[in-house]
Amino acid sequence: MIRCPWVDPAKPDYVRYHDEEWGVPVRDDRTLFEYLVLESAQAGLSWYTVLRKREGYRAAFAGFDPQAVAGFTPAEVERLMTDPGIIRNRRKIEAAIGNARAFLRVRESFGSFAEYLWRFVDGRPIVHTLRTLTDYPVTIAQSDALARDLKSRGFAFLGPTTCYAFMQATGLVNDHSLDCFRRSELLETSAGS
Repeated sequence: MIRCPWVDPAKPDYVRYHDEEWGVPVRDDRTLFEYLVLESAQAGLSWYTVLRKREGYRAAFAGFDPQAVAGFTPAEVERLMTDPGIIRNRRKIEAAIGNARAFLRVRESFGSFAEYLWRFVDGRPIVHTLRTLTDYPVTIAQSDALARDLKSRGFAFLGPTTCYAFMQATGLVNDHSLDCFRRSELLETSAGS
């Protein structure tokens, strides 16, 4: 079975993430908030590092409930700074809490975060033609626009590169390589929706 060139077949959890989640269009707000928290935590680190801590994040951040996270207090920040299940970076922890508050404001303005987000790609995944690792862009015009807009709305740790990774993970962009088995599966799913 052929997969994207970035997948390390020696890491079963990474393979499972690629095969089952990466690039699948997400329109559920709670799942989108989960990816926002995880992608912002990843800044400067490998995605695999964050992926291995995902369950720790789920426990520490109230099952990725943005309403609950938005209510976290300075005492909870201190508690999170001692939690070995997450990346203990104060700025990233505080950003996750601030991002939850901004997330709720966006949801209130647009009806859902998904409604707001999918406008950046006109409601349908962007499909790229990629063969090798060097073909993968680090940003696109839409991730640049998303990063600018998120920043103007009070979000942090979500620059253009992080936003692009977020868009890839949540299926706003189909960046499965041409020979990857998931590419055609996701194209078929998108065509049927």
